[in-house]
Amino acid sequence: MKTWMQFATKFALAAALAALWCASAQAQDPIITPIITSIAEPIIVKALTPKPSGLGKFEGFVMTANNTQITLRAKGNDMSVQTFALSEQAAAKMQQTIDKGGYQWGDKVTVLYDPASLKAVKIKGKPSRAS
Repeated sequence: MKTWMQFATKFALAAALAALWCASAQAQDPIITPIITSIAEPIIVKALTPKPSGLGKFEGFVMTANNTQITLRAKGNDMSVQTFALSEQAAAKMQQTIDKGGYQWGDKVTVLYDPASLKAVKIKGKPSRAS
């Protein structure tokens, strides 16, 4: 019991010295730098606005694709899956792609689609080599 008491006394003394040794917290004074506005010329920024095409854009990875529809997994969200019916022009283009080997599972594509009917108007992406 005596050794424990000595240890507690020494620990309390060390804690008190550590508290006195530490510096107190103080707020920092802000550094004031002069801002020179008379010499600087105005910076003109032109915001880029996308063309309003009326088409939606969906980026993802191919799960299945045939000449009537394409099913994609979203690029940023693996749980989001979207199926698009193909328009006549997209179906003709898809048939040409299928004749060359077609899209395989995991190919990265971008589909431009009509938001009202969810019909794919254009499919951008490079199909992988047929194996």
